Amino acid sequence: MSDHINRLAPDIPQTLTPEVEEGVREMLRTHQMNPYATRDGDCIRRVDSPQDKGTPLRPAFLHDIEKIIHLPAYNRMNGKTQVFAFVENDDLTRRGLHVQLVARTARDIGRALGLNLDLIEAIGLSHDLGHTPFGHAGEHFLNDIYHERTGRWFMHNVQSVRVMDVLYGRNLALQTLDGALCHNGEFERQKLKMSGLTSFEEFDEIVERCWNEGPKLVKTLRPMTAEGCVVRLSDIIAYVGKDRQDAIRVGLVDEGTFDDGLGSAYNAWALRTFIADIVNNSFGKPQICMSEEGFHELSRAKSENLQKIEMRREVDGRFSDQVRDLFHKLYMQELDVLQRGDTSGSIFRHHIEPLTRELSFYGRTYDWQRDFDQTVVDYISSMTDNYFIASCERLFPETTELFQRRSYFHDL
Repeated sequence: MSDHINRLAPDIPQTLTPEVEEGVREMLRTHQMNPYATRDGDCIRRVDSPQDKGTPLRPAFLHDIEKIIHLPAYNRMNGKTQVFAFVENDDLTRRGLHVQLVARTARDIGRALGLNLDLIEAIGLSHDLGHTPFGHAGEHFLNDIYHERTGRWFMHNVQSVRVMDVLYGRNLALQTLDGALCHNGEFERQKLKMSGLTSFEEFDEIVERCWNEGPKLVKTLRPMTAEGCVVRLSDIIAYVGKDRQDAIRVGLVDEGTFDDGLGSAYNAWALRTFIADIVNNSFGKPQICMSEEGFHELSRAKSENLQKIEMRREVDGRFSDQVRDLFHKLYMQELDVLQRGDTSGSIFRHHIEPLTRELSFYGRTYDWQRDFDQTVVDYISSMTDNYFIASCERLFPETTELFQRRSYFHDL
């Protein structure tokens, strides 16, 4: 097995073309920025606060990076499933590592294209802040309940915006929030043109429509910045190979499972190939795009992962019905606590009270009483896998036997 040749896509270049490489070298030598890059002076915030002003020491979008990595919601991503739950293995990718891999991949592309690397990092690190426990399975379970009760849609990218803009109220830039909203890697595109969004008024209208229209609208979204477009493609690149490595590591599949013949080496191949492909096809252009061959291979690999990994993992497989039922039971339990005004419940002690304290520092309030369903969604989506499990075991002791994890020492 070679880590260099993909037998399904052997002809996609893994290096820059001579012309593009020369252009990149000249741009870096002269410290030029891409004419389509977002300048620090373009930063738009809801509140024109002096402490958020960019300086040579701390440029505008660097403020956002620092705000994001100090959020409790950022810490919790280390305890949220990326793909595999119920497995004790510290080598597996968690949501917190995934966002770093996305930011790293996007920075590599952005550096070669002359884009704003601080904005790229802010979007990359924040894009999954609204993700549920148990990955996309948990997202679907929570959406099913919420949509049935309210007619509205829960989607993690929309919740990521709510986490930053409403629940923690950190006055993040429009460009950062927009990048998180439009990142959704479930809807890949070969070419991404910037949307032309310019104001919070328009952005707020789009966010509200996302809650009401769901995937039908979300799949049409395009980022307002070239940096957001790069992060959106980098999200897929970062997980398509890494998910395979994790699947092989837990024994769900083996090195010969995948049609391209690369096995766990697909990750290294994907990073080299897709990064070069995007730079080759985007340098000097007003859009971020891939070649037809590169996009076809990325879509093919993503589809193969869906069939051979995601549909076979335990939360989608043998535990699916039980975990779905627990999402419903926990949702209804916490909704009842709110309706009864039982301030001793965990939703008050662990969710409403901490957020209320956090927001008070910025002169804001958490309007949790306006919509109890939304507050329950805020709470459950914020949970780590372990917190969700502990909540269920505390409230529903009969579920303890369900959460039998594969131990570190299962093979001894």
